[in-house]
Amino acid sequence: MKAPAPLPGAWSDLDGILAAGVSTLPQLLAHQAERYRDRVLHRKKAYGIWQRYTWDEVLGEVRAFAMGLAALGIRRGETVAIVGENEPELFWSQYAAQAIGAQVVCLYPDLTTAQMEYVLLHSEAVTVVCEDQEQVDKALELSPKLPAVHTIVYWDERGMWTYRHPKLRTFRQVQDEGRGSLQQSPGAFDAAVAAGRSDEVAVLSYTSGTTGLPKACILTHRNMLEGPSRLMGVLRFTPFTRYLSYISPAWATEQFFGLTLGLLVPFVVNFPEEPETVQENIREIGTEAVVLSPRQWESLASLVAAKMMDTGPLRRACYDAGMAVGRRVNLARLYGTRAPVWWRALYLVADRLLLRHLRDNLGLQSATLALSGGSGMAPDVFRFFHTMGVPLRNVYGTTEMGLFTLHQGDAYDLETVGTWLPVHPQLGAPLEMRVTGEGELLVRGGAGFSGYYKNPEATAGKLVEGWYRTEDAVHPTDTGELVYLERLEDMRQLATGHRYPPQFIENRLRFSPFIKDAMTLGDQERPFVAAFINIDANTLGRWAEQRGIGYTTFTDLSQNPRIRDQIRREVQQVNELLPPGSRVKRFVNLPKELDPDEDELTRSRKLRRAHLEGKYAPFIAAIYGGQREYSAEVPIKYQDGRIGLLTAAVCVNDIEGEGPSAEPAAGRPRLAEAGRG
Repeated sequence: MKAPAPLPGAWSDLDGILAAGVSTLPQLLAHQAERYRDRVLHRKKAYGIWQRYTWDEVLGEVRAFAMGLAALGIRRGETVAIVGENEPELFWSQYAAQAIGAQVVCLYPDLTTAQMEYVLLHSEAVTVVCEDQEQVDKALELSPKLPAVHTIVYWDERGMWTYRHPKLRTFRQVQDEGRGSLQQSPGAFDAAVAAGRSDEVAVLSYTSGTTGLPKACILTHRNMLEGPSRLMGVLRFTPFTRYLSYISPAWATEQFFGLTLGLLVPFVVNFPEEPETVQENIREIGTEAVVLSPRQWESLASLVAAKMMDTGPLRRACYDAGMAVGRRVNLARLYGTRAPVWWRALYLVADRLLLRHLRDNLGLQSATLALSGGSGMAPDVFRFFHTMGVPLRNVYGTTEMGLFTLHQGDAYDLETVGTWLPVHPQLGAPLEMRVTGEGELLVRGGAGFSGYYKNPEATAGKLVEGWYRTEDAVHPTDTGELVYLERLEDMRQLATGHRYPPQFIENRLRFSPFIKDAMTLGDQERPFVAAFINIDANTLGRWAEQRGIGYTTFTDLSQNPRIRDQIRREVQQVNELLPPGSRVKRFVNLPKELDPDEDELTRSRKLRRAHLEGKYAPFIAAIYGGQREYSAEVPIKYQDGRIGLLTAAVCVNDIEGEGPSAEPAAGRPRLAEAGRG
């Protein structure tokens, strides 16, 4: 199956860019700066004021830093690591390093020192560009173990006045060295940029490492330009669309959107003042394009649910009524039909009195492009945002091969991840797919798969006769849309022979405002499905206070009988969507929050299943051993690195009323019975 043709004229601007000989990101930056000069490219809020950086200013910052890096001895093909929150200096550092032919690896700012050490060693980084004191401290601590790292640069100088180390440089010091070099060789930057080739490595993007150590996916400049340009073939982007850069560039998604589409479309890329002020900043920006992970969209939905819990009966009734009207009108449009005229008239009232205020409070009033990417998400989350008037779409792809599918047009099936994206003919062959007998999706086309850095075995294992193995179980529909089922390795079979989809169950459990994370249990040695539940303490805390339920700690809250009853009801609702063999029969509320610093989650909040199954093996034994209560001892890691032990009495909870006679809730689709054996 091949991807459909692009919209007429969709690539007209891209055609001109390619005709100008652009083949790398720095070349793209220089080309677009020549066109837009005084228009704003980057905006950052600092000290309460939005600072604006024009294309000319950004190119000047990049030019100075690039020549400063060259003066430090960084050569073409070497690795520059960058770690920090999304800020202009992070983007400038990446463009600058790539301008002199270096390859870039971005790191999540909340990586532990040990996790950072692995990436810096594996990527063979020679320079680390840090945001602030926190990241510098990690780099300096690792310095004796990283002899290849000769320079540590930082751009936020707060708290750094007393630091003295031969490897340390400020961002401005490096730029000053670069400006001095440019005075001696004015054409050095332009020559370095012109020497760039499309097949050079632009980025090393590390996978999430859900099943082991992360692998470094090689993204060439051709990968970087080709993958994002697929979206330009099916979406009518408006130049200077206001875009919020929030997800970390350590995740390939932001590489494709903020760093590449930001130059191609172009966007006005906005950076929040602090991670804690994102919600407020989104409203100020009036963001028109936003890309978040499924976990972040789920958190926003939970936030609305939690806020409505704090309202009185009258406001809650108004909310329910307004959402009912939005659901009737907006979901009809989504399904390709049109609501009757009286419903549309009611919608005008509901939108003015309620729905637009909901969107505005979430900062999504102006959002015309809202995307969820990274992993599966329950259709109920999509329906929730469409109900309030946010046109949320799913985008599906892989770090290795870029974006594959997107919910396109005005009507699409929320049970799918969309239809295939086109490829610009000058950048690659059309995308093709096939599904193996085991249900695995194979893909070829586009800029192709460039391999894993220093890992030829893993690279070879991803290719079958020229096809890239996604290792995803999928099902194509008759309309050409793709249904994502599960990671192939995560499809589970019980001792009874029944097969069930863990992610389908987990996604729907997480839609509950009371559940932050969920992990299903059950394999060929277990007779039924069970689950670990990580409660949402903020939402359940409010819920408990309203009902006069006293608690002291997270552990105390999670094991409270009334809290466990509420979670039981949430699980029962999901069970109603499932065939009998796939229903959750027992669950445990974990006595502590799942934490990326303890390797329980990846930085994009994906479950590390193997680690969790090992760490919580006694819990699993209690569940399947028929115990009602278990005296648990759980190792925990404090923020200062100390290791402690949490001791708690953990209850094992049974689900009542589940069985073959249970009927699905009215109006909610039920998962088809999975095959046996």
